[in-house]
Amino acid sequence: MPLLPAPPDPLVRAAGADDPVDLTQLRILEDEAREAARHVRGGQRWLEEHPVVGERWPQLCTESTVLVAHIGDVLVGYLVLDTDGDVVRVAQVWVTEAARELGFGDALLAEAMRRGRDAGARLIEGTALPGDRATKNLYERAGIVARLIVTSKAL
Repeated sequence: MPLLPAPPDPLVRAAGADDPVDLTQLRILEDEAREAARHVRGGQRWLEEHPVVGERWPQLCTESTVLVAHIGDVLVGYLVLDTDGDVVRVAQVWVTEAARELGFGDALLAEAMRRGRDAGARLIEGTALPGDRATKNLYERAGIVARLIVTSKAL
């Protein structure tokens, strides 16, 4: 049996607010993430409450910390991190399906936690849709556990 090549090491860096390649690929990944959210419990409501970033990625890259995971020049995931006092919040995290199980999500989250600690934060928070087991697993592997569950029902 032939040996398979080793998976690439996860590479994470800050997105370039003026890099047209990063910005184009962020828009593509965002579209992919939003399409996936449509099919997860709670996703439609999240989509309604969180408008498309789209052409505003350059602005978001300067207002928030946007981390990207990549293989060579190809982005395979992103994480948006916001700071509020001594709390950093993962506003969005996504890794494309083809790059899952290779450690890219873990690397994005580890870098987010490192940056949070360096900024003096004492806490990191994130959200996951109730039907999104992959994101819940990502947070749990990093020791980030649920502290609040919000329930709702249309009336």
